[in-house]
Amino acid sequence: MNDWLHAPCAVPDAGAAARAAAHQARLTKPAGALGRLESLAVQLAAWQGTDRPSLQHVRACVFAADHGVAAHGVSAYPQAVTAQMVANFLSGGAAASVLAREQGVALEVVNLGTVGPVAEHPGLVNRPIAAMTHDFTTTAAMSGAQRDTALQAGRDAVRRAADTGAQMFIAGEMGIGNTTAAAALAGALLRLPATRLTGPGTGLAPDGIRHKTRIIERALALHGAHCTDPLEALRRLGGFEIAAIAGAALACAQTGLPLLVDGFITTAAVLAACRLQPAVRDWCLFAHASAEPGHQALLQALDAEPLLALGLRLGEGSGALTALPLLRLACATHGAMATFESAKVRERLP
Repeated sequence: MNDWLHAPCAVPDAGAAARAAAHQARLTKPAGALGRLESLAVQLAAWQGTDRPSLQHVRACVFAADHGVAAHGVSAYPQAVTAQMVANFLSGGAAASVLAREQGVALEVVNLGTVGPVAEHPGLVNRPIAAMTHDFTTTAAMSGAQRDTALQAGRDAVRRAADTGAQMFIAGEMGIGNTTAAAALAGALLRLPATRLTGPGTGLAPDGIRHKTRIIERALALHGAHCTDPLEALRRLGGFEIAAIAGAALACAQTGLPLLVDGFITTAAVLAACRLQPAVRDWCLFAHASAEPGHQALLQALDAEPLLALGLRLGEGSGALTALPLLRLACATHGAMATFESAKVRERLP
């Protein structure tokens, strides 16, 4: 079932990147004066295989799932909030919904299993695996079959996006307890202690963070030695939505669809995908530096330079959607600025 995970990744178009860089050198500005907007345009050119990239069609997908570890009180919110927030996404009231709508981004919600009921809706893809994962302080979070189903759900979302002509994919997540799962997964993959990776999540006070850290330490003591393989780490310590995002990252790289990576939870999933296939990293752009303390360790491990640092820690894909206008402006300046020749502007002296 999961043979597709090892299919080769696409290769960015170096020729298109070179042509885009040459075009940048002719624009009416000092070389490098637009800073990272210039390199972003060149990177997008390589991904799209054209020296005039654009981002008119962007697709976002929020994967939702509940976590067994939530029973330990690792979140400031009750588990029922996961299903309630799914309804909020679909009715347009969540931050990601607003950010997507304001920018003309199609937003899809994939339900992979929530404790609370989720009503049918045209924007909902209902693919429940189980009501929630198992409590990973006592056993693996999911079976191998459940993990593979979640990975496939991420791949299917990317396929739907590609079929609509998407030029970039944004993956978001919703699940009470999922910063705990992400910190545990990151700890296993990076071989770092829970104290380095555990943060407030939904707004825990210091005592709550200390309790959450102890829960993650228990999970790492139980599973850490068995997590040398990223797929096994996902099975033991991940969530359905985290595995789905890992599958989406793999599918994006295989399809040649750039992935704009959101925050802490999404980056943990992307790290797992990159550990499985390092070439996935070539198709990832990191939107922002989360306020979650563990995110910096993940970004460093992935040699990632995020676009924004706004103190965000909401998840949902909200940070990626906030960074999207920068990428569109990079395309606009690259494609619409005059060249020295067309504007009859004298170039700098030799």
